[in-house]
Amino acid sequence: MRMRFQLSHLPLRLATGAFILNSGINKWTAEDEELHKGVHSMASGAYPQVAQVDPKTFTKALAGAEMGIGAALLVPFVSPAVAGAALTAFSGGLVGLYLRTPSLREPNSLRPNQNGIAIAKDSWMLGIGLALLIDSAMSRARRMVPGKGGKNKK
Repeated sequence: MRMRFQLSHLPLRLATGAFILNSGINKWTAEDEELHKGVHSMASGAYPQVAQVDPKTFTKALAGAEMGIGAALLVPFVSPAVAGAALTAFSGGLVGLYLRTPSLREPNSLRPNQNGIAIAKDSWMLGIGLALLIDSAMSRARRMVPGKGGKNKK
């Protein structure tokens, strides 16, 4: 299957990829034990199984995932479907963290409070990941329709 570069994906992939890559690099190079404990504590509150992992090990694993996803978004030879799937999975976990942490939201609401704004903003990454996936699926479907540039075109 031939992958098609789409100019409309460029701003989405550049902005998101650079942001995530930078976040991963910052976590990867961090030596601050309090940062490791803070990241670990927040994740453990939402996902209890994380509590079994050493805080520094967890932060390094998270950083590695962020760097990999950021790089996948930035390099053009990674298909939009693959990059979108990785971004959707990653950001879905972040949105899950937000939804599972009541202290980040206004009482009885999905609206973020002052502490939750930074995490709630991760919902835009979920939207971008889903947009890449949907656009990839629609492009694939269009290529299959006769007369629309697909394999069945005469």
